[in-house]
Amino acid sequence: MENQDINEESINNQEENTIQNEVVSEDNVTATPSAEELLAVEKDRYIRLYAEFENYKKRTAKEKMEFFQYANQDMIISMLGVLDDFERALKEIAKGGNTTDLQGVELIYQKFKNRLTEKGLKAMEVNAGDTFNVDFHEAITQIPAPSEDLKGKIVDVIETGYTLSDKVIRFAKVVTGN
Repeated sequence: MENQDINEESINNQEENTIQNEVVSEDNVTATPSAEELLAVEKDRYIRLYAEFENYKKRTAKEKMEFFQYANQDMIISMLGVLDDFERALKEIAKGGNTTDLQGVELIYQKFKNRLTEKGLKAMEVNAGDTFNVDFHEAITQIPAPSEDLKGKIVDVIETGYTLSDKVIRFAKVVTGN
């Protein structure tokens, strides 16, 4: 009997050791990833890095295009004052009635304006009676509306507004009616 008890005890110990070894080997399997798992992790990392690099290339290409598109913006903005002076000069010369002077100044004005237009400058079309829009107009002052239909609308345009490639570089200065 004693032998039998020892044998049973020995078998129980072996079973416990086997169970413990299985648990330890399961821990070892989960602790060290297989080659397929490592490959999947590295592939995912590569795909993410590639996508991030593609986004970087697109973003820098877009920024480069915007830089070239708006590189002349400061120079064009400084030329707007000269363009305004030409417009005022044309009005004054037209009042004086000297047609040869008017034609000469008008020729220079058109040439100057065409060069700026080639670079992307566009004058905003703003007329009396248009609806006031804060995205394109700057209200200099408000006056009592001459008629009911001009309330909240543009009464007079003081200074022309300009866009450079669909970006407002100078708001049209207007007088609104209230």
